[in-house]
Amino acid sequence: MKSKGKAILVALLLGLSLAWTSPVADAQPPYAKWGKIAMQQTMKTYPKAKVVDYLHVGRKTKTPTTSEETFKLLLQENNRMWALLVHIEFETKSEKVLKISFEETR
Repeated sequence: MKSKGKAILVALLLGLSLAWTSPVADAQPPYAKWGKIAMQQTMKTYPKAKVVDYLHVGRKTKTPTTSEETFKLLLQENNRMWALLVHIEFETKSEKVLKISFEETR
């Protein structure tokens, strides 16, 4: 019984150490929330288009209290394919969305 108990204890400790040191598999980048909003709003504005590709362009400070996240989405509808910049302006502290704008680009 003693060796079986030791084996269980070793397995338990090994499992805990692996769980403690391994990175979280579902960790998301800080812009993930904004990317989800960009995708949702794009699908509302362009309901027949399919999002083919997605790129986080970056965040910039607009004013001392506001920021803007920008995403570039590649859209396709039938034979037409185009790029769309989605700008999401928000209050930096509260993260309240102030404005979402779209800009078709190459």
